[in-house]
Amino acid sequence: MALFGKKKKYTLINVKKKNIPEGIFSKCPECESPTYVKGLQDNMNVCPSCGYHFGLTAEERIKLTMDEGTFVELDRHMESADPLKFKGPKTYKEKLGSDKKRTGLIDAIITGEGKIQGKPASIAVTDSRFIMGSMGAVVGEKITRAIERATEKRLPVIIISGSGGGARMYEGVFSLMQMAKTCSALARHHKESLLYISVLTNPTMAGIMASFAGVGDVILAEPKALIGFTGPRVIEQTIRQQLPEGFQRSEFLLAHGLIDKIVDRHDMKKTLSDLIEYTHNN
Repeated sequence: MALFGKKKKYTLINVKKKNIPEGIFSKCPECESPTYVKGLQDNMNVCPSCGYHFGLTAEERIKLTMDEGTFVELDRHMESADPLKFKGPKTYKEKLGSDKKRTGLIDAIITGEGKIQGKPASIAVTDSRFIMGSMGAVVGEKITRAIERATEKRLPVIIISGSGGGARMYEGVFSLMQMAKTCSALARHHKESLLYISVLTNPTMAGIMASFAGVGDVILAEPKALIGFTGPRVIEQTIRQQLPEGFQRSEFLLAHGLIDKIVDRHDMKKTLSDLIEYTHNN
């Protein structure tokens, strides 16, 4: 009983929780583990707990892929026009303006030339932050020029695709024309017995996948990337059937022969270098 009658030798105090500043932690959408943003960046934006591959900007992908100090950007200042005078909740010009300001890009792609472990290559990288990485006239033209320069210089072409937007609806048929234009340039490149490697990241969909992204001599993909033409939810609603587990993910497409290899981001640069060397030696 004395235990309950003793005078307390302590007092309770209110301790206010310290506010953790935003941007310190990032929660993985796959395993929901919190990770220091700095640690995530040091790990190439791959979750250290489950291996989930977070998205990257075009600049980040080029930095991870090309040898330091070798990349030269080309056709940087090409800007999209507004051929249809498109109007909606936002006009096309307003959408372009807001995405330019938000991303620092002029359009949804960066193209240029550099070296991968000492091997010269032409590279193009789409950026999903800019109108979902969709392909309008500028994206198609920049890819086509990159391929044509590579054909002339006898360089391998690498295109890293991360587009959930496909052909850009704001430009109508002008965007659809880019599908044929880019594939025609790749056909001429192939005719010269030159290498084209297509790298698919999450997501690669619609008109992008139905054109240049789907016709690589070698098609690589990051793990668990969503790859296809129409999204799985739309397909399910259309055919009114349950789709197989993992449908349209990299692993499913590898098992069904659409892609050649799934490559972890940490191994991508070496894999690209090895493929270029193998083709050059044979």
